[in-house]
Amino acid sequence: MTTQDPDGPLAEQLLRFTRRVHRIQKRHIEQSGLGVTPAQSRLLRTLAHYPSPPRMADLAERLEVVPRAVTSLVDGLETSGKVRRVPDPTNRRVIRIELTEDGLKALRALHGARRSAAQEILAPLTEDQREVLGGLLDTLVDGDVNRC
Repeated sequence: MTTQDPDGPLAEQLLRFTRRVHRIQKRHIEQSGLGVTPAQSRLLRTLAHYPSPPRMADLAERLEVVPRAVTSLVDGLETSGKVRRVPDPTNRRVIRIELTEDGLKALRALHGARRSAAQEILAPLTEDQREVLGGLLDTLVDGDVNRC
């Protein structure tokens, strides 16, 4: 006899919701016409959080991917003029990655695409439901089991 997993249906709902979010965000990013993949979008957003240009190893660590994956992403973004490789001013052997003006413009457009995706995703919810969802998401993101 098997026992029913009480969180099984909820886990499946979360998985389906996550896939839907990714699918809608991908569509909105594609519609932006920037020629940026979701992974490149994530790298651009991550890059913007650094106070000075990071090394590729720093990006790989923050993105939790292997350095080779960052190299491929940077290659594509560099080809499209959104980032550039620059030498470290204190160590010639180190290469840093910085956003270009086109990269900053792309980030602004991507922000708009993400907001429109969020509006589409949240459209079925009332204001009260959005407030409740926001509180639940805060709890899940923080991982604090004592907050509810």
